[in-house]
Amino acid sequence: MTARFTGLCAAIALAAGLAGCAASSDQPTAMTAPSMSANGIVAAKSAYGMDETVARLKQDIAGKGLMFFSEIDQAKLAKDAGIAARPSTLLVFGNPALGTQFITANPQSGIDWPVRLLVYQDANGQVWTEYTDFHYVQARHGIEDRDAQFQKASEVIASITSSVAQ
Repeated sequence: MTARFTGLCAAIALAAGLAGCAASSDQPTAMTAPSMSANGIVAAKSAYGMDETVARLKQDIAGKGLMFFSEIDQAKLAKDAGIAARPSTLLVFGNPALGTQFITANPQSGIDWPVRLLVYQDANGQVWTEYTDFHYVQARHGIEDRDAQFQKASEVIASITSSVAQ
């Protein structure tokens, strides 16, 4: 596990260095392919506006037979609180048969389940998708015996976000 974690850290550092992502950045750097930041966040540009991006993602989630839990319009919540915010929607979904395998490996990993996919518009009007990389989640929670399951989760979320990728 130590070699695997070291490799993951090196990959994260390389991705962060190549992408030039900073924790304080308002938006990911310009890119066409998904990129992972040092804190395990995978970001990708959408080829569509907010509404169409959210609709396409929800359609792909449903098409994969995943359980859809919630759509949270964060900009509306901000507006209702008297705060101006750019468009931002959080989609919460998952596959209980897969997600609970992580929770049974380490109950603390429940903080990362179900899956959360953020869709937001940056200051330039570009729409982005962001989620936490599952291999990052695996290392974060020290789960060593669910490699195939984490790989499957990674493939599914990559497929979902590719449905709107620029």
